[in-house]
Amino acid sequence: MPTLISREERVALLERDTVTLIEALPAAHYAAEHLPGAVNVPGALTAADAARVAPDGDRTVVVYCSGPACGRSTVTAAAFSALGYTDVRVYRGGKADWFAAGLPMEHARAAG
Repeated sequence: MPTLISREERVALLERDTVTLIEALPAAHYAAEHLPGAVNVPGALTAADAARVAPDGDRTVVVYCSGPACGRSTVTAAAFSALGYTDVRVYRGGKADWFAAGLPMEHARAAG
């Protein structure tokens, strides 16, 4: 079971710039809106994906998805851990919790 992280802990890590934030949702969901600074891992995490989005295996990795009912964040976090990442956490509240708190979101243009 990955370590869970609260919104407040996530904000504190963001302010210190000590985290790699991963959104574990399809690319269209990421393009529509995502947490500031997040990178997208839309499917099964491969070693190549992990090295690309989080090259430092000792840096904190926080994975989130749409909210508490979404299991993608837990699956992706487990994959990071299996690849040897030492500090992997799950933000269970995900986008729903972040949005409900009135915190800013970023938008990306969909590839096309």
